Amino acid sequence: MSSRFAQIAFTPGVQRHQLAHGSDRAYRRMTEGARGADRLGADERLFIGERDSFYLATVGETGWPYIQHRGGPPGFLRVLDEHTLGFADFRGNRQYITRGNLDHDDRVSLFLMDYVNKGRLKLFGRARVVEDDPDLIGRLAVDGYPGKVERAVLIDVEGFDWNCSQHIPELYPRDLVERALGSARDRIAALERENARLRGRQAVT
Repeated sequence: MSSRFAQIAFTPGVQRHQLAHGSDRAYRRMTEGARGADRLGADERLFIGERDSFYLATVGETGWPYIQHRGGPPGFLRVLDEHTLGFADFRGNRQYITRGNLDHDDRVSLFLMDYVNKGRLKLFGRARVVEDDPDLIGRLAVDGYPGKVERAVLIDVEGFDWNCSQHIPELYPRDLVERALGSARDRIAALERENARLRGRQAVT
């Protein structure tokens, strides 16, 4: 966990519970580092670039949190530089809850999951909606993807945290499973043919 992530997440209320439950010593030093925004490194770039979805949390005017699942081709969430993420906002159900929430509060939290390798990356940031920059929107669009792009969203990353793999279910994409099963079926069919051929030779002798 980075110092900046801890400084944001470990509010006084959180720290009171850490003290009460005996974890304050382990976490206290994490809040004592630099207060500048975290820099996305090579590991973060690679992980983010491989994701085909993420969860995005915003807060509405009533104070209620809202979590939305955003999906697209792998790599649709781009690392633009060491502090900035960007993605093309494809048209969905047109409720515009996230869009409206960002007019009120630009703070966001992202959850990126890798269920195959049981990895998880959490980020805090501030989001900016860009609707009047065709060049930027074009650069963030994904070639060949049929989704209609309504706008671009840029996120200035404040802090991030890599979580442990405990309790993350090990899940595999359907296409990966189907390819594996297809190979297994082909191998079984080949073995059955070979078995039938050998049985035929045995019957002749």
